Amino acid sequence: MKTEILNQELGSIKSPSRRDVIKTLAAASAGLIFSPNTLLAATRQKKDKLGVALVGLGYYSTDLLAPALQQTKNCYLAGIVTGTPAKAEAWKKKYNIPDKNIYNYQTFDQVANNPDIDVIYVVLPPSMHKEYVIRAANAGKHVWCEKPMAISAGECGAMIDACKKNKRSLAIGYRLQHEPNTQEYRKLVKQNKLGKVLKASCGAGYVENRTDHWKQNKALGGGVLYDMGVYAIQGSRLGTGLEPVGVMTAKTSTNRPQIYKNGLDETTTATLAFPGGIMVDIKTSFGENINYLNINCDKGEIKVAPYQAYAGVIADSPLGQINHPYTVPWQQAKQMDDDATSIIQEKPMLVPGEEGLRDIRIVEAIYKSAATGRPVEI
Repeated sequence: MKTEILNQELGSIKSPSRRDVIKTLAAASAGLIFSPNTLLAATRQKKDKLGVALVGLGYYSTDLLAPALQQTKNCYLAGIVTGTPAKAEAWKKKYNIPDKNIYNYQTFDQVANNPDIDVIYVVLPPSMHKEYVIRAANAGKHVWCEKPMAISAGECGAMIDACKKNKRSLAIGYRLQHEPNTQEYRKLVKQNKLGKVLKASCGAGYVENRTDHWKQNKALGGGVLYDMGVYAIQGSRLGTGLEPVGVMTAKTSTNRPQIYKNGLDETTTATLAFPGGIMVDIKTSFGENINYLNINCDKGEIKVAPYQAYAGVIADSPLGQINHPYTVPWQQAKQMDDDATSIIQEKPMLVPGEEGLRDIRIVEAIYKSAATGRPVEI
C-alpha cells in the first residue's frame, strides 16, 4: 500500500525532482529506524489548545488541577491515568472523558497512539516521577511533573535526558514562578530597587497528621525537605536572585517519631551560603504552620507573607505593598496556561527540568550536612 501511494506521488514528478524526492524519502526512512518519534513530530499538527492527561488522581489533581483545567484557555483536561477503576468511572462522568482517553498504569504506554493527548502531567509520589516522565517522553508527549522533581539528582538528570532525546519539553510544577506577586517582588530584587540583598530567611510548613501518606514513607520520597522544604529552598533562591554555593549547617528532627520514623524528617533547618557572603536561613516542617520569606536589603526589607499560599502571595516593602488578588485555583490555571503557551509557540519553558534538578541537588547537600555535621559545598 505504501509503495502504491509513493508511486502515485512520484509519477507526476519530472526526472530530476523525482530523484531528489527518492533521496529525501530514503533519508527519512533511515532516520525512522532509529527515532520513531521523528515521524510523529513531523506529522503532528499544531494546535491552539493542548490536551492534558493527569497521571495520579489524588488530592492535588482532584481538588486543584482538574478544576483549574476548566479555567484554562490554552489547554484542557483530555485524559486520565489511574489504577482505581472507581475513580476512572467518576472522572469519566464528571468531566465527560472518552473511554479511549482513560488509561491505567499497565496500558499507559498506549497513550503514544492517542492524538487527543499532547501533555502528560505526572502527579504521583516522587519515587515514581522518573519512570512516568521517561515513559511519557518515550511516548512522544510533552511532560509536566509535580515537585519535588525526583528523589535524587541522578533521577532528575535521566528525566531531562529522556525529554531531550525525544524532543519533548519538560516543565516542573513550581506554580509560584508563574504567580504575579512573586514575579513582582523578584523584580525588586533583580533591579536592586532596595539595594543589594544582605541576608534572607524563609519558612514553609504546615501540620501534617496523616500517618500512611507517601509523605511519611521514605521509599516513596517522604520527609518534609522533599515536600515543603522545596518551597523554602525556592524562597532562598528567588529572594536573593542567586544560586547557593554551599550548606553551612543543617539539622533534621522529629517530635513525633511514631509518625516520622526511620530517620524521616518532620522538621529541617539549614543555613545556605550564597555568593557575596549572603546567608539564608530556611526552615520547613510538618509539625508547624510557617509561611514567610524575609529579604533584608540595603534600603529596607521585603516581607512576603503568606509566601506560598494557594489563595495568594502578599509582599510588603518600603516601596509599597504587592498584592494582586485572585481565587483558588488560579495559580494552577496560570501555570498550565503559561506552559501550554510555551509548547504551542515552541519557546523555552519558564520552569524547565533543570530548575527541579537544582533544588534536588540542594536537598541532597542539606541532608548530607545534617548527617555529617559539616558544611557541604554545592
